[in-house]
Amino acid sequence: MIGIAEAFSPSYALARQKFLQACVGAGMRVDAHPHPRKGRDGEQLAMDVALDGDADAEHLLIVTSGCHGVEGHCGSGVQIFALHDAEWRDKARAAGVAVLYVHALNPHGFSYGRRVTHENVDLNRNVVDFSKKPPGNAPYAALHALLLPAEWPPSPANEAAIGAWIDQNGLAAFQAAVTGGQHQFADGLFYGGNAPSWSNRTLRSVLRGYAARARHIAMIDLHTGLGPSGIGERIFACRDDAAAYARATSWWGGDGATPVTSIYDGSSNSAFVSGILGNAVYDECPASAFTAIVIEYGTVPLTDVLMALRGDHWLHRHPAAAPELAGAIHARMKDAFYIDTDAWKGQVISQARQAMFQAVDGLRTAR
Repeated sequence: MIGIAEAFSPSYALARQKFLQACVGAGMRVDAHPHPRKGRDGEQLAMDVALDGDADAEHLLIVTSGCHGVEGHCGSGVQIFALHDAEWRDKARAAGVAVLYVHALNPHGFSYGRRVTHENVDLNRNVVDFSKKPPGNAPYAALHALLLPAEWPPSPANEAAIGAWIDQNGLAAFQAAVTGGQHQFADGLFYGGNAPSWSNRTLRSVLRGYAARARHIAMIDLHTGLGPSGIGERIFACRDDAAAYARATSWWGGDGATPVTSIYDGSSNSAFVSGILGNAVYDECPASAFTAIVIEYGTVPLTDVLMALRGDHWLHRHPAAAPELAGAIHARMKDAFYIDTDAWKGQVISQARQAMFQAVDGLRTAR
């Protein structure tokens, strides 16, 4: 067994090293999908995949980390702890459930401390049908220039203009406009892209290789940055499907203390999002029953998270910014998505572990 704090890492490079070592210790083969670019410190980047269990298992649980790069500190810690957790591994094995760990869906963002991919794409807004016109977002278009002003930090006039927009439309409308996803501004926030990103394409390849034979697929996608600090909101992460939602609420919300929320009915802290990651499972594993949640761990207040993201995107547009300013922006991003305390890490592990056990129980009884 590994200590909780020891499972987490301050950098992508160390997280990957710990994940690979944990897989070796568990006797699991790693399928590495190299990224076309190097990391911030020149390290090799990869989406690493490891299967614990029978490749032909009818019941498969997928546990993913790093969809939003910098959030990978959290998800990687959960995966590494699980690989050292003999009770957890015995539980899944006894139930006939194979577990697929996908480490660092977006390794470039993880390494560079960004939420987006190297294409500046939000992976969880990118899984759409690009043969059709992507959804519009007129409110974001109206805010784009204000969100990314010419100077940073923003001027009082800029902040006042954003404040006036929120006063007129409400904070919920602001969150929906900014975070729901947009396909118009390639340098903007929550950009869904104009084509499948490297991470999108690579994940689809992984699903075809590891998940296409499963009759029942569950997924737990680990995220941070929304909600009360340390609390893992369980957000329904499938299409708006009543049967899938019923399974999700039965598996993960049956105790009543931790309800499964939804972006479709307004019960989630998250705004409605288009192009979610789970769409890839529907496309690549059409014969499988699919049930998924995001666990969204709170960190700092939403306004602080959005300010960190604005600064990160501003810096991406102004790479020649003063080193002191760039350093402050990078630090603020990490602090917005990763709380480096033993208490927070303990909350992360305990809630994720419970959800994983519940997923196995749900899959075991699925017919």
